[in-house]
Amino acid sequence: MRGLGLKILLIHARRFRYRAREKAVQDAEPLDQAPGEAEVKDALVAFITVEAEDEANTRLAAEKAAEEIDDVAKRLGVSRVVIYPYAHLSPNLASPSKALEALRLVEEKVAAKGYETVRAPFGWYKEFDLDCYGHPLSELSREVRVAETARRPVEKEFYIMTPDGRLYKPEEYRFGPGEEDFKILVEKEVFDKELEGGYPRVNDFCRKFGFEWEPMGDAGHMRYGPHATLMTELVSEYAWKIARELGVPVFKVRGTNMFNLSYKPVREHADLFGDRLYEVRVDKNRYVLRYAACHQQFSMLKDWVISYRNLPMGMFEVADSYRLEQRGEVNLCFRLRKFYMPDLHILTRDLEEAKRIALQVRNRIHEEIGKLGRRYVAIYNVTRDFLEEHRNYLEELVKLEGSPVLLTVVPAGIYYWVINVEYTIIDSLGRPREIGTFQIDVGNAKRFGIKYTDERGEERYPVIIHTAIIGSVERYIYAVLDTAALMEKEGRTPSIPVWLSPIQVRVIPVSRDHLDYALSVARRLEEGGFRVDVDDRDESLGKKIRDAGVEWIPYIVVVGKREMETGTLNVRIRGEAKQKTMTLEELLKELEEKTKGYPRKGSTLPLLVSQRPSLPYLS
Repeated sequence: MRGLGLKILLIHARRFRYRAREKAVQDAEPLDQAPGEAEVKDALVAFITVEAEDEANTRLAAEKAAEEIDDVAKRLGVSRVVIYPYAHLSPNLASPSKALEALRLVEEKVAAKGYETVRAPFGWYKEFDLDCYGHPLSELSREVRVAETARRPVEKEFYIMTPDGRLYKPEEYRFGPGEEDFKILVEKEVFDKELEGGYPRVNDFCRKFGFEWEPMGDAGHMRYGPHATLMTELVSEYAWKIARELGVPVFKVRGTNMFNLSYKPVREHADLFGDRLYEVRVDKNRYVLRYAACHQQFSMLKDWVISYRNLPMGMFEVADSYRLEQRGEVNLCFRLRKFYMPDLHILTRDLEEAKRIALQVRNRIHEEIGKLGRRYVAIYNVTRDFLEEHRNYLEELVKLEGSPVLLTVVPAGIYYWVINVEYTIIDSLGRPREIGTFQIDVGNAKRFGIKYTDERGEERYPVIIHTAIIGSVERYIYAVLDTAALMEKEGRTPSIPVWLSPIQVRVIPVSRDHLDYALSVARRLEEGGFRVDVDDRDESLGKKIRDAGVEWIPYIVVVGKREMETGTLNVRIRGEAKQKTMTLEELLKELEEKTKGYPRKGSTLPLLVSQRPSLPYLS
């Protein structure tokens, strides 16, 4: 059963004395709030451990615990009760703040029943002396368990906003030509329509490049082969490049992925996130595995001395992130329990500045998906007060979209954001898939203690933009591979962008006599910053060319006697029916043009194909 629990060891003591020695936790209870030492006679001592899976119904649990203590005290005929925090009856401990709250409530309710009550301070190492009577009722145990209160569903209102600023109820809207993707989104999100589905060809493409489930790990965790590793690193570098091009100073950081739920801002932020939290217990503490870069960046930013002159400014990290997705809903490269999020947070002076910069973010989000030949349909999640007070801004955003958006309106004050935009593609199977996003956050600066000093020297809380411009690393790659699935569906040769191709050029010598020339071509391409390999295997030329095609290598260069004599290259370009005769300089120039504006990284494989083991996914 999920809920708040208390385990209680009850001792009828002839005499009980304790004294606090030193703090056991950082936020130990001050000794002016509970006596640091005490001695009582003929008392019922209640050693209490507060445990939790979900910390809910604290008051009800305390009432039940007080009733159990009252029942035993009456049977013993005692008038004194000691409430003693004791963290050793369970490994499943509640957060310190929640445990202290529960213990104070138990004390309050036991005292209200007429008992002389003493509560030992929480969070201290204490020495104690105990003289137990030893009769049949002198040692008892009780357990209190209160079931979790179901989360109340957030009340949502759905509207469709068109580029001319009009609002429609979804059931009244008439979809026009070119709005097929938007119709799919609305039917799924508003009317919960079941999607047709089918076999996801994109899964085969993920495996082709070495994105696979890790069978020895938890569900939803992937492993990344050499190709997948390179693609992940390239996308991470590209996300950083995009962040720096937004026109605000950006700081790149790195941090931990575990945050202690005993800290109020961490716990409150986790409560807002919902029920997809990964938790880890270490040394009696409960930690949440971060679900984005927020925790680490906010923890750093609260310690920085920030002036209004520094704003706007951004902080960026590719954060390993964890979300406890349903086991049956995980999808390769898309819905994962562990993934990489290139998270950018931009601090702004106020909501008006955040709105202006969010427009720049929005434009870049659309620009990046457009480079893949795709377009987004959007969900605008907004609070009721933001809709009422900033409707003109929403209309400006939707006008920029150039197409209608689904507007989801929630009550004010529930979340930390006032607008949360989800940008979604409709994939090759006709399913909505969120990729890019941005939010305007008006709550977390105060929650985490992030401040800046304004022109008058007064401290203020910044408004924070959250964004993953290209989505998580894996979801961006999903969009790339889903685009390839659409190409195949349309009868075209599936491919991925040259900058992201793990091997950009494969050089194939016709025979051993041409290997040295092939190696010289490969080295010159490597010097130019491109990923190249040489197929030196003792296989037929036809098989080598077919194998290169299986790997989707965009440029296949065949060199033989004629190429050696003329100093040229026989080039096959993926997706083009004809072969080309090119010079090495011409090939370098074309590669430069195809990869301009994108990061470059060296290969994750040996130069010679013969040196590789048989990789199962390259087939």
